[in-house]
Amino acid sequence: MSDYVLELSGIRKIYRGGIEALKGIDLRVPRGCVYGLLGPNGAGKSTMVKILTTLIRRSGGNGTMLGKPIGDRKTLQQVGLLPEHTQFPPYLTGRQVIEFAAGLQNVPSALTKERADMLLKKVSMTESQHRKIKTYSKGMKQRIGVAQALVSNPKIIFLDEPTDGVDPAGRREFRSLVRELRDEGRTIFINTHILSELEPIVDRVAIMTNGQILGEGKLDELRTEKTGYVIGFEGQLSAESRSNFLDGGLEVEGGSVRLPSTNALDAQPVIDRIRKEGLVVTDLSLKSQSLEDLFIGLVGGTSSPPPL
Repeated sequence: MSDYVLELSGIRKIYRGGIEALKGIDLRVPRGCVYGLLGPNGAGKSTMVKILTTLIRRSGGNGTMLGKPIGDRKTLQQVGLLPEHTQFPPYLTGRQVIEFAAGLQNVPSALTKERADMLLKKVSMTESQHRKIKTYSKGMKQRIGVAQALVSNPKIIFLDEPTDGVDPAGRREFRSLVRELRDEGRTIFINTHILSELEPIVDRVAIMTNGQILGEGKLDELRTEKTGYVIGFEGQLSAESRSNFLDGGLEVEGGSVRLPSTNALDAQPVIDRIRKEGLVVTDLSLKSQSLEDLFIGLVGGTSSPPPL
């Protein structure tokens, strides 16, 4: 069994008029992880998911999903999907949407009620299950959308802009649910243009713009700025201490000193020296390059970063 649920090589998509949405995508997604595809609107993220779930045809390239060629029917029964801007029939109840999805996925009728009960509880919609979709908020609709994507007990789940328009509380619940799904051994593939959605939960990320992957890997591997402790203080460092810190490879800026180390022990001599000068230490924190800074660094400032 391969360690990768997705292995893509040279995936391309050209629309009428010669518009090249995907320009030869190579990608491998490990099994049992949260994988984020990050990029601005129009980057090609949704096109990628539509190709992988056979909603549209690719113009070139090859790939496998769960060890089978893309488009294999039996494999697709092990795939869950929440498309972007999903619209459910407004006259159906939340429970009926899940049951309808179960029928489309050939879930045995004997299992449908049990699955629906379990999923409604998982997405915290048990109490609202008999209300019609037209009475739901955007967040409630997205919860039902996630539930229907899970109804076939899939091994890989594609979520396309799953929290777009959802309030902060709903986004926090979504992140908790994604962690739970990963702990169950599933692979969750998330498309988003919202940077803050990925950073707390993602295991690996690919950054896409203009139909190309600019960087891929674990966040710590992609970050070009060093992670380290930042010590804040009140007052003015002496010239001697400032020179000593700079000679030791530390950064001194305003009322802070930055260490290129994540070992708290390395911060102690710096704190001791600052205190020896009679200055007050006001902050000690571990800093790293944000996803926003990483995105801007990869695109070279030529594209607007996705919103936070």
